[in-house]
Amino acid sequence: MGIPLLSFIIFTPVAGAAVLMLLRGDDAARWTALSFTVLDLALCIAMLVGFDTTTHAMQFTEMRSWVPALGINYALGIDGISALFVFLTALLGSICVLASWVAIDRKVKEFMICLLSMQALMLGVFCALDLFLFYVFWEAMLIPMYLIIGVWGGEGRVYAAIKFFLYTLAGSLLFLIGVIVLYFYGGRSFDILALTEQDLPFRIQSWLFFAFLIAFAVKVPMVPVHTWLPDAHVQAPTAGSIILAGVLLKMGAYGFLRFSLPMLPEASMHYSTLMLALSVLAIVYGGLLALAQDDLKKLVAYSSISHMGIVTLGIFALNLRGLEGGILQMFNHGVTTGALFLFVGLIYERTHTRSIADYGGLMKVAPVYTTFLALFTLSSMALPGTNSFVGELLVLSGGFAANLVAGSAAVLGALLGAAYLLGMYGKVALGPASVGVQLKIRDLNAREMAAILPLAVFVLWVGFYPKPFLNIIDASVKHLLTQVQSKESGP
Repeated sequence: MGIPLLSFIIFTPVAGAAVLMLLRGDDAARWTALSFTVLDLALCIAMLVGFDTTTHAMQFTEMRSWVPALGINYALGIDGISALFVFLTALLGSICVLASWVAIDRKVKEFMICLLSMQALMLGVFCALDLFLFYVFWEAMLIPMYLIIGVWGGEGRVYAAIKFFLYTLAGSLLFLIGVIVLYFYGGRSFDILALTEQDLPFRIQSWLFFAFLIAFAVKVPMVPVHTWLPDAHVQAPTAGSIILAGVLLKMGAYGFLRFSLPMLPEASMHYSTLMLALSVLAIVYGGLLALAQDDLKKLVAYSSISHMGIVTLGIFALNLRGLEGGILQMFNHGVTTGALFLFVGLIYERTHTRSIADYGGLMKVAPVYTTFLALFTLSSMALPGTNSFVGELLVLSGGFAANLVAGSAAVLGALLGAAYLLGMYGKVALGPASVGVQLKIRDLNAREMAAILPLAVFVLWVGFYPKPFLNIIDASVKHLLTQVQSKESGP
């Protein structure tokens, strides 16, 4: 219809940030930020309603010349792989505003400006069809995230923010070198779709694969470049943790899907065993670290490393079930782990402690809180009937088909997940009442329920009826798999 829908989706948060600059008063800043994020979510819902699930082609495309001398364009478009993450980013944006309503009580306007700016840049990453434009969005989003952690984080916020920035910047610089190499060897073009059609020599593919691997592995994060994540999560405010877990970690996996697999198919197949090994390492190591935690937020943070290992296992299984499971699990992880960080934030606001030992008996004083916490805990465990079960089942099916050892190790990771999650829930909700709990902690209020309910709906919707979500990604995944498997493995 000629409507630049994706531009509206990307720049609606920018417009909200601009309006915020003109306002005074914390309440006005909160309501304005919420209004623009809800509007952005409505646009994303309209995008999904109009999305054609029968084709792998890019949809809602936009193209404007930006730097003609270098062939750089303002090019946007989405396919089944990116559509779910555009929607997820907008959904979590609204939830982050609600989660920050009381938790952020200083420099509220500035915080909301950072939050909206961050949302716009993340949306740009998932919509960009020009490699240079993608890199601009990819790099620029470090700034608001750095500020969210460094200004509104905990006592160790400066250290955590600097560590986050240095790790991700180092990965981004390698990505930039890869982009430049790809530009010269790919016909001097930044067009992502055109670059996927290039037949690069295996030597160049291998070099680019490892350059991209380091850049994307930091974002995922994969072991051993994961150490920034626990610090960032622990020190970040609740909204920052939700963004990190729900969206930022997905960008590394999205990079594998958008660049490594279609542009470097021979290298991706050749090094798939290495990637499966790294994925298994993340699954088991992350699970063991989570099992050892007494800090509630660190437990959820380390569980993210394990769960994202399942995602990369599915991606590099390089079969239909693994890829579809990995992509669906990226969405599921954003919903479930984002919700768990929200719950950690809500209880921290009431008790000002994250130590699991300080909790106990919450079921008696906060039954609604503990009921929803049980739902998201079971989802993180991938219990049948929840969203994560569908994703993990597909990943494990694809993983066993690709490599028996990798599939078996992933099952071990699932067992570890059940151990630390059930242990955590038992101590927090069902254990002996602690002194803090005896002070009658209040249960969830209407605002907090408004943030939780959409996530709970997706846990059950995907768990009981995943077909609409699989339909969105199916055509694009099949096309991606064709691109990879049409090349022979090896030099």
